[in-house]
Amino acid sequence: MDKRQFLSSAVAFGAATSARPALAGKNDASGACATSPALLTISGSIKRRNRGEFDPALDQLFGKQLVKFPDAYTHSFQSLASLPAITIRPTLEYDAQPHTLSGPLLSDVLQGVGAPDAGATKVMLRAIDGYGAMVTLDTVRAYRYIVATHLDGKPMPLGGLGPLWAVYDADRIPELASKPLKERFVSCPWALYHVQVSAA
Repeated sequence: MDKRQFLSSAVAFGAATSARPALAGKNDASGACATSPALLTISGSIKRRNRGEFDPALDQLFGKQLVKFPDAYTHSFQSLASLPAITIRPTLEYDAQPHTLSGPLLSDVLQGVGAPDAGATKVMLRAIDGYGAMVTLDTVRAYRYIVATHLDGKPMPLGGLGPLWAVYDADRIPELASKPLKERFVSCPWALYHVQVSAA
């Protein structure tokens, strides 16, 4: 996490995660992304899907990061923000100050797309600059990861820590709170855009 730099391909973010119509005959069309840009794409071992396969021509950011999938589920900012939100107040490594972060529990987001329930399920969290962190569903639950949409009451901008951040309250997790501040969030990619789920 320390001193991460965005790739110049961040400009391709909009094209890489643009909304797709729901798949005809495959699952539901309730992803709330038909009229809003997709910000988070979840692929892999999931039961619900609302977009088609990786498109090498239009999914440029996925392609640059060697991410491919046969289908996926996408969330817009609005669909994530409409889910029940959890509020945390960790001390952040960037200014050593406590900040309020809010958003839905990542475990609820995964459950909503039909991810496996087994604790050993692998969850890859990927940011638009290519930074990634692999955790298990057990860890997602134990640390109470949220998909943060708001920082100090305001939506997080692209170019800052947002628009989405997979993060937890490290101050309230003993094994993390005892570490130096800059080591507490290594598995918390900001500018989160992709989650890959792999069954154990």
